[in-house]
Amino acid sequence: MSRKIISSTAAPAAIGTYSQAVQVGNTIYMSGQIGLDPATMTLDEGIDAQIVRVFENLRAVAVAAGASLDDAVKINIYLTDLAHFAKVNEVMARYVGQPYPARAAVGVRELPRGALVEADAVLVVA
Repeated sequence: MSRKIISSTAAPAAIGTYSQAVQVGNTIYMSGQIGLDPATMTLDEGIDAQIVRVFENLRAVAVAAGASLDDAVKINIYLTDLAHFAKVNEVMARYVGQPYPARAAVGVRELPRGALVEADAVLVVA
């Protein structure tokens, strides 16, 4: 099987040696997204805005792949403060419908560029 690189200008450009997403067969592996505004490449301010931006960025990459976040089978969430877990649940429910994908939420010491939250996903499309 060949790999197809997925990218979207509606999500932040990769800031390292990675692609926004890679599709192999009917599986799309999405790189982690932090709360960067793709137009300015600056972090949105505050946890609430960053959580929304993370899901907006993930959605933009999914759309570029011809998919949606409803195609997610696994989402990983990384938080610098697990006290924000409930906020992630609230925002995620606006972007991902039921039945919800499998998910992990991990507390981490720090994230790139001082972000407060990051998420990545695996999608499966028909």
